[in-house]
This record gives sequence, C-alpha cells and structure tokens, in this order.
Amino acid sequence: MDYIIELSPKAEKELSEASEWYEDEQLGLGEKFEKEFFRKVEFIAANPLQYPLKKRMHEVNTDKFPYLIVYRINKSRKLILIISVFHTSRHPKKKY
Repeated sequence: MDYIIELSPKAEKELSEASEWYEDEQLGLGEKFEKEFFRKVEFIAANPLQYPLKKRMHEVNTDKFPYLIVYRINKSRKLILIISVFHTSRHPKKKY
C-alpha cells in the first residue's frame, strides 16, 4: 500500500528554489527537474524502505539531477515526510 507524501516547509522551499534556478538556466529545465523529483517521490511512496537509513532518515538520489531526497517514514500514519531536497554539492550537515 502506498504512503501519503508530505513536504516539510524546508523541502518545499528547496524544491521551489531549485526549479526556479533550473528554469532560469534553460527554459523548460525547471519543469524537467520537477517531473524527475515527483517521479522519484512516487517510487518512494510505493517502496519507502528500499533506500538506506542514515541518521534515522532515508536518502535517495534523483537520477538526472544532483539532488538527494531526504525523508522520514511514519508507519502508523502511512506517511512519508520529505525533510529536504538537497543539492549534493552542499555541506552534508545542511541536509537535516
């Protein structure tokens, strides 16, 4: 059974900023980034335990962009909370 997905305010801001940055770089690239992000989120919702647990959170790389999706699972509520949409060139301590 799929989980419900929620984005933290931090993740929403990071997603929006990344999408805008890509769109400014090339018309349509922001949309491609968002499609890739949401495709990966759908896969997470269907397979939340597939990705490694690090510091009590799961991390998964996007396939076409240098981003990690950091999330936490609440099994009792069938909820996945996306904590961060993290650019891999940033300092790892800023993930959480």
